[in-house]
Amino acid sequence: MALKDYILSEGRCDAPSIEEIDSLLKRHEWYSAARIARARLTGECDPRLTAVAASRCATSLDRPEIDIARLIEITADDIIDRFLRQDDYRIVADEESGTEDIKTEADLSDEEDVVSEQLAEIYLAQGLRDEAIAIYRKLSLLNPEKSVYFAELMAKIENNN
Repeated sequence: MALKDYILSEGRCDAPSIEEIDSLLKRHEWYSAARIARARLTGECDPRLTAVAASRCATSLDRPEIDIARLIEITADDIIDRFLRQDDYRIVADEESGTEDIKTEADLSDEEDVVSEQLAEIYLAQGLRDEAIAIYRKLSLLNPEKSVYFAELMAKIENNN
């Protein structure tokens, strides 16, 4: 029985054994497909195959085994790429986004002035009483629950004049 017939025989699911391949090679020494199958099963190098390797065309039996589990494994990059291709969710900069000016200084209007008790105390330490009172007024408007406290501080500053 030839190796091809053996492999194609009905009900055959397993690979041929080494003994079956050896018996086939005893009858047909020239049969390189059987030699390649034997080399794969045993892991041994066949000297006749290596001698004619340069003149022999590559066959599917010469190819290394393919790890099918690794081929069908889905990586995180595959998931992300599939998601992005599905509805084209890529982030792309608008053409007009580069036309904005870059600000190097804070742009504060009178309504957005930075106000804090520490700033008012610094103004007082520098002798800038009017600026400190203006800060306390803004703080009392921003924090109505502390307006009495700020009113007392403003009165104290005005009385020290």
